[in-house]
Amino acid sequence: MRREADPRLHGEEQAPPRRVSISLVFPMYNEEASAARAVHAAREALAATTADWEIVAVDDGSEDATWARLSDLSAEEPRLRIVRRSQNGGLGAALRAGYQEARGDLILYTDADLPFDLQEVPRAVRLLLEHGADVLTGYRFDRTTENFKRTLYTIVYTALIRTLFRLRIRDVNFAFKLFRRTLLEKLALRSDGSFIDAEFLLRARKAGAVIIQIGVDYFPRSRGTSTLSSPRVIARILWDMLRFWREL
Repeated sequence: MRREADPRLHGEEQAPPRRVSISLVFPMYNEEASAARAVHAAREALAATTADWEIVAVDDGSEDATWARLSDLSAEEPRLRIVRRSQNGGLGAALRAGYQEARGDLILYTDADLPFDLQEVPRAVRLLLEHGADVLTGYRFDRTTENFKRTLYTIVYTALIRTLFRLRIRDVNFAFKLFRRTLLEKLALRSDGSFIDAEFLLRARKAGAVIIQIGVDYFPRSRGTSTLSSPRVIARILWDMLRFWREL
């Protein structure tokens, strides 16, 4: 039976078992300013979590120097693998491409602008394993630290998903999702756009997955430009909500 929880830690931090393997997937579109910082932070956090890790960066048809920056980084870090898409297909398309390449037992998805401290990764992995969960999804303690438009968008969108799909997740589209690859193999993700976060959680619920939630401090984007609240992205999300509503 699926359960959802908000586990809290007590006592001294303990590292998760080092036998687990993890793939961290970064979808990137025009992230030349963030790529190096993201890869370096990921490498440090993953090395503190397990001896068996990799980073999968998906260049989703970037129009800047993202590909060149990632290529330079991969020359110095062999565990960084790059997927290059010739055209920008959207968040969902980029994530599905990255998930297909991921080899780890666990897969972590987040954004290149690092919306949370990746030093939370060891804690997240330990909680997922200790609770026997299939998915761990993060939520922001404070969502009011970015502009009013983005804050309102997030609150309204989460309320819509909770109402239309009865999904009891506190922060549906937050880019912090850790899950087992065995679960991913059961899910047929189809969204190309930003509805992919909700679709993943809804299909996981439908598959009987155990889902837990943890809160983290949120760091608004400080480099590059977000396209999440653009009219085109919002229209695509609404269309996907309508076409998947009956199925999910």
